[in-house]
Amino acid sequence: MIARILIPLIVLIAIPDLYLHWHYLKRKKGYTAAWRAVYWMPAVLLLAYTFVLASVRGFAPEQTEWLYIYLLLIGLFVVPKAVFALCSFIGLLCCRVFRKRMNWGNLIGLLLAVFTVLVVLYGSFIGNRRLVVRHEELSFKSLPDAFDGYKIVQFSDAHVGSYLGSTRFLEKVVDLINEQDADAVMFTGDLQNMLPSELDGVQSILSSIKPKDGVWSILGNHDYSDYTNDDPATEALNESLLCSKERSMGWRLLLNEHQTVRRGSDSLVIAGMENYGKTPSCQKGDIEKTMKGIKKGAFVIMLQHDPSSWKEVILPHSDAQLTLSGHTHGGQLRIFGWSPASLAYDAWGGMCHEGHRALNVSTGIGGFVPFRFGVTPEIVVITLHAE
Repeated sequence: MIARILIPLIVLIAIPDLYLHWHYLKRKKGYTAAWRAVYWMPAVLLLAYTFVLASVRGFAPEQTEWLYIYLLLIGLFVVPKAVFALCSFIGLLCCRVFRKRMNWGNLIGLLLAVFTVLVVLYGSFIGNRRLVVRHEELSFKSLPDAFDGYKIVQFSDAHVGSYLGSTRFLEKVVDLINEQDADAVMFTGDLQNMLPSELDGVQSILSSIKPKDGVWSILGNHDYSDYTNDDPATEALNESLLCSKERSMGWRLLLNEHQTVRRGSDSLVIAGMENYGKTPSCQKGDIEKTMKGIKKGAFVIMLQHDPSSWKEVILPHSDAQLTLSGHTHGGQLRIFGWSPASLAYDAWGGMCHEGHRALNVSTGIGGFVPFRFGVTPEIVVITLHAE
């Protein structure tokens, strides 16, 4: 992860300190060699920390707390400083262009820097442990009458490796899911961060989810072995182990396949397509295999981790009336209604409609990085109605 953005991180750490050094500190009388050493020491240590993390063979160190500490330091000290330096520099340019003495960029930069610190603190310690229930009511002409009022709970992107040994939040999630008295629970991928061993302390908690018709699940991009850089045999073993752990919890894991739920003579189909995302190694979804054998006119609920596949493959190559996805986390950051996820995804959170067909994108309950600001972890309760 760090190796992929090494150069931008070096620039982010070094340039603001260089700007502040040359523009504000260098000419000060008390700015002795000793004070210069003190001033530059945090940047030097963070750069060293950066190079150590960049040398990690996989996507992130197995002890992910080292990554989280690093990101917290970046968020609390580097980003606010960069925000202030940028505003100050823009203000300086404006002063020279308009021949003004007062650099308002300094004041604006200071306020934004303080706001950044508050966002990081809230998102890291409060926002990522809140939880809401989002309710959706959907009506379909093709839904069999026996399934009128059928209640689904969707949850997504658990990333259980990010809980760092504490299971309280996950227990809260499971309790809230069980309180909904759902007919079915559907998990739409990213159970782990990198390795199936992350589930060792939470399987008993997850296996206590007990809806009437069971729990269905699919794999997300993090549930494959793309983030460990192991040899192919080890990667295959890890993927197999994760699937085994999910099934041992009583979950019905769907790998490009489908199952039928019956109510008397009526039925609906739950189809689960493997991840169909932008990363080639994680693009294992096969819509034809997933839909093979489903009778025309059947009501189909499609589980697919990545919502970008809805318009690309699900709408044109299937008749699935309802698709459930996750993956985006809502960007884990939303300010004044804007999320960075909107830069990459047309549908990044909530319900979308295309004619008589619908897509729900859950912003999930977790993330590889345990941070949430403006995007509260959620479970989604979807009630189906027959028109």
